[in-house]
Amino acid sequence: MMRVLRTGLAGLSLLLAATGALAHKPSDSYLTLRGTGGSSDIAVRWDVALRDLDYVLQLDRDNNGELTWGEVRQREAEITRLATSHLALSVAGQACAWDTTAPLQLDQHSDGTYAVLSLAAHCPSLDAGLRARYSLFFDVDPSHRGLVQWIAPGGTAAQALIFGTESAEQPLALQPAGAWDTLRQYLVDGVWHIWIGYDHILFLLSLLLPAVLVRQDGRWVGAPRFGGASREVLKVVTAFTLAHSITLSLAALEIISLPSRLVESAIAASVVFAALNNLRGTIESKRWVMAFVFGLIHGFGFASVLADLGLPQGALVLALVGFNAGVELGQLAIVAVFLPLAFALRGTPFYRMGVLKAGSVLVAMLAAWWLVQRLFDL
Repeated sequence: MMRVLRTGLAGLSLLLAATGALAHKPSDSYLTLRGTGGSSDIAVRWDVALRDLDYVLQLDRDNNGELTWGEVRQREAEITRLATSHLALSVAGQACAWDTTAPLQLDQHSDGTYAVLSLAAHCPSLDAGLRARYSLFFDVDPSHRGLVQWIAPGGTAAQALIFGTESAEQPLALQPAGAWDTLRQYLVDGVWHIWIGYDHILFLLSLLLPAVLVRQDGRWVGAPRFGGASREVLKVVTAFTLAHSITLSLAALEIISLPSRLVESAIAASVVFAALNNLRGTIESKRWVMAFVFGLIHGFGFASVLADLGLPQGALVLALVGFNAGVELGQLAIVAVFLPLAFALRGTPFYRMGVLKAGSVLVAMLAAWWLVQRLFDL
């Protein structure tokens, strides 16, 4: 039995170590491509994370761990060359020519500072169909994605596209995106962002781990019926969903706004609290209350992702509904995998000690490190 426990703990340690580097959301870049009425030129704003550029180009020349504006500005030509060599716009196989329209600038996103490139692509007539091929950072980070807002000439509604290693080349529609296309795209975005939101996932799992157990004489024992465990899971998931849906909507509609560092720090603190509660059992039957209270904070975190992705003003409600529905579908997929497995293992010492106890300690330690990183912007 001790060998099983040690194996389980080692696996948990490796899993948490792997996610330790992902205290912030994974690597994305953001592009807005805007067609020009009466012309075949495409105006491009491209936001690329400085941390990604530094990794590839070693912008920090003095190796002091801090990037200065001077260090970034001196490498503007290399940054532009790197970017434009990994984004190809073409019409009927003919490549569009790149031109720089403004000097490099910096902008803040929810996860740090980004270099902002202002470019123009001079294309042949767009009538033959416009295509984009994106490959930035794929050679060093296969999980990197390009998040594109494409506004066709004469259009107002944006088409949202995600470029990854499996979707590196896509067409850019010359007609405005339909309602179903907008809903579908943002639904996919929502699913993806809950799956890569490790802090959100660990918070939810910390609350769900005791759902297949009950307290008897001050200790955890396996829940007698699957139905009872399912009801506990349903209460927690419903409370979390309701809470983050409220604040996601309020923040996305710019009714309420909170500082990014405060939100991200509070999310990390919520994971610590939920994990430690599994050790002390302070809140047992009211875990749904904890899910609702902290879910309000997590909603602001989802909103920051949605803000970076961009909301099409012509279809704002559809995009918001689609993204929120995607988050819920991604969340339900996680629960569907977790619940049967946890219930099957609930009566074993491995689950009670290795997963619930030791796992909660490791989650609390990891989230505490995230909290330090976010509080002090490390």
